[in-house]
Amino acid sequence: MDKISTDKVIDLIQSYGLPLVWAVVIFIVGRIVARTVSNTIGKMMTKGNIDETLVKFAKNVTYIALMAFVILAALDKLGVETTSFAAIIAAAGLAIGFSLQGALGNFAAGVMLITFRPFKVGDFVEAGGISGVVEEIQIFSSKFKSGDNREIIVPNSQIIAGTITNYSAKETRRIDLVIGVGYNDDLKKVRSVLEAILNQEERVLPEPEPTIGLLELGDSSVNFAVRPWVKTADYGSTRFALQEEIKLRFDDEGISIPFPQRDLHIFNEAAA
Repeated sequence: MDKISTDKVIDLIQSYGLPLVWAVVIFIVGRIVARTVSNTIGKMMTKGNIDETLVKFAKNVTYIALMAFVILAALDKLGVETTSFAAIIAAAGLAIGFSLQGALGNFAAGVMLITFRPFKVGDFVEAGGISGVVEEIQIFSSKFKSGDNREIIVPNSQIIAGTITNYSAKETRRIDLVIGVGYNDDLKKVRSVLEAILNQEERVLPEPEPTIGLLELGDSSVNFAVRPWVKTADYGSTRFALQEEIKLRFDDEGISIPFPQRDLHIFNEAAA
């Protein structure tokens, strides 16, 4: 009986014990390898100046994918039929893929935004049908702050599918003003006053040189193009200041700024 019991124990160990030990070893070693590989990928991406959000996502996806293989290998060592598990996982992945087409599209767009960087946090942009300051770029959506301090969240696929205008991308910007004066005004004097205003404005850059030119002879005014260059951060404040100063100086210099007028003629039919 003792010999028979011993043989049974040995058989049980050989049948279940050793495979269990090997399965545990495969799981532990595989987990270490999966973590090492995912961390290595994360370090390589960080050295390549990849956005931290994408780095974390790539690390997690790599770890989960490797652990799936490790678990299947461990189950296979236990004698469990893994073919059906693989088929179930593949079918589930396909079903999830179909149900999350929009989310996957936003993810792909998020990866493109983070990788190619058409804008960064703090930039003022027009994208996805909105305009505002970029507050956060996430994997599936991006967050913007509008000029009146509203928070706007836009799906990344909507951003990447359209035109992106980044007003903060360059260090300098050109202000385009159209200034109309009357046909009876002295055009040389007008030009001289405009030049003096631009020269006195400290935020206007000397290079590139500001442009002042006669743009067109309009229906009721002679229109000048006034195009100074400023630092991007000074664009809005300088534009407002220049327009106010031009109006004040024109008033002081007696230069007229035409505005639309309409003559109203009233006929008295009874008198006629």
